[in-house]
Amino acid sequence: MDLLKKFVPYYKPYIGVFLLDLVAASILSLIDLVFPQLLRVLRESLFLETPEKIIAGVTKLAIILLIMYTVRSLCKHFVTYQGHMMGARMESGMRRDLFEQFERFSFSYYDKNNTGEMMSKLISDLFDISELAHHGPENIFISVVKLTGSFIILMTINVPMTLILMAIVLCMAFFSYKQNRHMRRTFYDNRKKIAGINSSLQDTLGGIRVVKSFTGEDIEKAKFDKSNEAFLDSKKANYLTMAMFQSGNNFFEGLMYIAVIVAGGLFIARGSLSVEDLAVYALYINVFIAPVNVLIEFTEMLQKGMAGFRRFREVMDVVPEIQDAPDAKELTNCIGNVDYEDVSFSYDDDEERVLSHIDLHVQAGKKVAIVGPSGGGKSTLCSLLPRFYDVSKGAVKIDGQDVRSLTQKSLRGVIGIVQQEVYLFNGTIRENIAYGKQGASFEEIRDAARKADMDDFISSLPNGYDTLVGERGARLSGGQKQRIAIARVFLKNPPILILDEATSALDNESERYIQGSLDKLADGRTTITIAHRLSTIKNADEIIVLDSDGIQEKGTHKDLLAKGGMYAKYYNMQFGDSEE
Repeated sequence: MDLLKKFVPYYKPYIGVFLLDLVAASILSLIDLVFPQLLRVLRESLFLETPEKIIAGVTKLAIILLIMYTVRSLCKHFVTYQGHMMGARMESGMRRDLFEQFERFSFSYYDKNNTGEMMSKLISDLFDISELAHHGPENIFISVVKLTGSFIILMTINVPMTLILMAIVLCMAFFSYKQNRHMRRTFYDNRKKIAGINSSLQDTLGGIRVVKSFTGEDIEKAKFDKSNEAFLDSKKANYLTMAMFQSGNNFFEGLMYIAVIVAGGLFIARGSLSVEDLAVYALYINVFIAPVNVLIEFTEMLQKGMAGFRRFREVMDVVPEIQDAPDAKELTNCIGNVDYEDVSFSYDDDEERVLSHIDLHVQAGKKVAIVGPSGGGKSTLCSLLPRFYDVSKGAVKIDGQDVRSLTQKSLRGVIGIVQQEVYLFNGTIRENIAYGKQGASFEEIRDAARKADMDDFISSLPNGYDTLVGERGARLSGGQKQRIAIARVFLKNPPILILDEATSALDNESERYIQGSLDKLADGRTTITIAHRLSTIKNADEIIVLDSDGIQEKGTHKDLLAKGGMYAKYYNMQFGDSEE
């Protein structure tokens, strides 16, 4: 019931269509109820008149019935089209809400959850919502109208026989309730298992180059087969429960016909029921059983839809770890002063700290480099600035303002990031550069490409800036992708820049060219550079040596070499003298 209460508000934007759908459905039900009763009335009145009156009466009746069934046809059209579109729009709205919720989550959520499973919740889990949203209330409403109407009419024909039918229906309802609990579990398990398949598929296809280079096709096939078999087993349990549910209800449906024949025969033998009334009664049995079958089918639809909606709510009920404060301010006129004040951080409360008591000041326009061993917290330190994660203790400030007091959009709008692993979207070069500034003109895009020394190359391509880059930029080299990423940041033109090992994955020649573009990009901006190749940071205003115990050294390149500490050790490992 709690889940249904959360489902109902999605009808609110479509309340008009919803009410009209129920009205159309009720007209359909009433017309279906009228026809058998009409035969009974005609048998007892018009068909006993003279042939002339019968012909005249039937002619008038035909016109009335033609109007009724025209109205019925129009109602059916409305229910089928508008009703289904209402359900489709509700499904679309839920999918949009889920996508927006995924966008609200911080990096920590993605650290813990699989992309394939998230895609399954976004696509597969909501597949049956549309049918449930449309047919759910409609089926219940139609069934109640038909069951109530046919029950009243059946009672007027023969009370004892109708009570026998109701006893069978109550047994049927109890059986359905018991089976319904099993169906709920199996449908929910289905959703989890198909998410497992999506997860396996996404993982394999995303790493297909690694799979092929290590001839890991058999390993991936075994992993996929495992998740595929798990889904098949889940389906087997699901279909077994469905078979029990439907066959059991089919048996009770047969009992109703048996009861009508046996009880009807006994009542005719006793003279308390006429053959004609039994014939009309049999017609109404079909009207009575039809909504029962609809409710049976609805039960299956309900469990499918609710299984997907339950997984949808599991995500929607998660409170994003990083949110704008109620009184969050826009960051305007950013100068670029950055301060880390006694900052400590761990990914989970019970985990060992990645950063401990970090104090760091970066003056606006200055260039600071951070070096140190892998796992020392360099990237984490930079991720705290745009609030990809929140500090466990202390504060990170820009121009004296705690980043937690600023809106995320305005905060991230003043920070440009160039990472080691460049992500390009599956589109054109123009679209990927334009990601740095919404609504940028072509001249602005081209100017950003010139600054990244990319314009000549792009212009030499057959389709120029409209060249497709392929999935994740597969059609471009590492250096070309990196330059597009740099052009993207040039277009954004942020006052603060983070370079996270931006050249470490490139060869020496590409690095030399890219480093020139990065130097131009960093000019006049507050720049924090994470680097393993120390040749790229010799000219930094300050170099920070960071390891798991915190900041170990600070100073210029010359000062740290003269000191002979950790930085000098790293430098000598990379650039030892000729004898070494």
